[in-house]
Amino acid sequence: METIKRTHTCGELRGCDDGKTVVLNGWVHRIREHGGISFINLRDRYGITQVVVDSDSSAELLDTAKNLRMEFCIAVEGVVRARPESMINKDMVTGEVELVAKEIKILSKSEVLPFMLDEMNKDGTPVIANEDLRLKYRYLDLRSQRMQHNIILRSQVAFATREYLTSKGFLEIETPTFIKSTPEGARDYLVPSRVHPGKFYSLPQSPQLYKQLLMVSGFDKYFQIARCYRDEDARGDRQPEFTQIDMEMSFTNREEVLETTEGMMGYIFKKTMDVDLPVHFDRLSWEDAFDFYGSDKPDLRFDLKMQDADFMAGLSDFGAFKAGAAACGRDVQRHKRTGLKALVVKNVADKYSRKKIEELEALAKKYKAKGLAWMKVNAAGTFEGGISKFYAGKESDICGKLGAENNDLLLFVSDENWQVACTALGAVRKQLGKDLNLYNPADEFHFAWIIDFPYFAWNEEENHWETEHHMFTLPQEKYWPVLESDPGSVKGDLYDLVLNGYELASGSMRINDPELQQRIFKIVGYSEERAKKAFGFLVEAFKYGAPPHGGIAPGLDRLIMLMCHEESIHEVIAFPKNNVAASPMDECPSFVDEQLVKDLHIAITEREEE
Repeated sequence: METIKRTHTCGELRGCDDGKTVVLNGWVHRIREHGGISFINLRDRYGITQVVVDSDSSAELLDTAKNLRMEFCIAVEGVVRARPESMINKDMVTGEVELVAKEIKILSKSEVLPFMLDEMNKDGTPVIANEDLRLKYRYLDLRSQRMQHNIILRSQVAFATREYLTSKGFLEIETPTFIKSTPEGARDYLVPSRVHPGKFYSLPQSPQLYKQLLMVSGFDKYFQIARCYRDEDARGDRQPEFTQIDMEMSFTNREEVLETTEGMMGYIFKKTMDVDLPVHFDRLSWEDAFDFYGSDKPDLRFDLKMQDADFMAGLSDFGAFKAGAAACGRDVQRHKRTGLKALVVKNVADKYSRKKIEELEALAKKYKAKGLAWMKVNAAGTFEGGISKFYAGKESDICGKLGAENNDLLLFVSDENWQVACTALGAVRKQLGKDLNLYNPADEFHFAWIIDFPYFAWNEEENHWETEHHMFTLPQEKYWPVLESDPGSVKGDLYDLVLNGYELASGSMRINDPELQQRIFKIVGYSEERAKKAFGFLVEAFKYGAPPHGGIAPGLDRLIMLMCHEESIHEVIAFPKNNVAASPMDECPSFVDEQLVKDLHIAITEREEE
């Protein structure tokens, strides 16, 4: 072999290459012997090519082939041979050809693998090894076709993002990683300063304050694929370190931010997956999202809406419905909605046993519901099971108002607190969507905007108002006169982007008036001195002609997770932490040399066991 450097990749060869002498480099994916002939599937990130070592090959080549093992890294020189029509492998992009090996050179050997790569179950689903084992040997896990696909798609999405935003006049500007610690909801990761004893840098939870300062600086369209850090408990769609597509615009309004985001998502999906998204996404007010779907991040791939059922409280003496119905027409958490909600699940009554319904009730109780009432409409059109005895003879009235028919299952949650009733039944709705596979197959990616959020929330434990989003969010202008007198009625000029039941992005228009900003600080209990200490540099900047501005920050990890149909962002990050914020591969976090700790002027008072 004159050179071991590849002339082609393992995903490149086609029928038109028949007769060419080529060199491939890659890893031995699979080996099989048949009638004295060795078949080697050679893999790189571009694909797989079948390499054949014929039985009449040289003794040296036969010996080399005999000693190959899975994941050996090799170079192969050979002649491309077109397969007969009947032997073309249509499951491989290189299935028209095979490479007849003339020489094989082992570049490096592999020990026995701790787990199999790309192993499949009999039903065609992939065998997934234990996650901590996969994370310990992440460099092996990343060789799998699934992980290669996910990481490649992530790269393509990042590139498409840059293409789109740059074409719209946005500038990519980096902001600091070491910043001042400011209150932003989650705990900060802190970095002690060696040269300033007792002082700490904070790793940014987001570039929020800096992107607003860039607007003051005159850079009217900013973006950054930004690394962010939050010291909070991990879960499937969260990590201590994560990435967001951070955007901000000056001299803009909500409509322009939403349209820009829609255009970006449309471009990303078309460019990377050839999927056409709607030009504009659905919009729901925060109240309607909760009232119809029980969540401010509803999964709209299936159309199962909750309904008001307060009328049922007057049809019987069933006491559990009285409290929820009494909430109807009252100011329940500032929302004039009924606390008695119903779900009509079509044509499933015969499929749901009492045990299954009790499982749904247990789920509703996890979300603070007192219970889950139910009854079925049988084949005769009468009610049976559950609370049916309270509504016997009322079938026509109830079914007419709820749109229920024979074999439908009726589910109810009643609570004095409208949001508790909605959230609990919304969790049941989400579970039904999974259990019954209610998703519309033509609606693979359903985006929606949630708008008109409450600006303030009352903190009962601490007895004060706090902002639902952050303190720099702009209240909708029509509420400015009542900010102090009726904070609970105020809606913010903020918006969330939801995809398939996940919050994908959150954003808002920002306050650029120092006086309005001071009013917000005062309502949430921030004295002028405290506000200056926490955010003084931003408040100071606003004194020098800050433009109207707003932005949004889609989560890149979560976006890729949904595009790949994964259930955890671990599957789309090259080297993620596990669910206790640790890396089994490099044993991070780890103890450090005591002298390094002393140099940072800090003392360790408690140490985890090694």
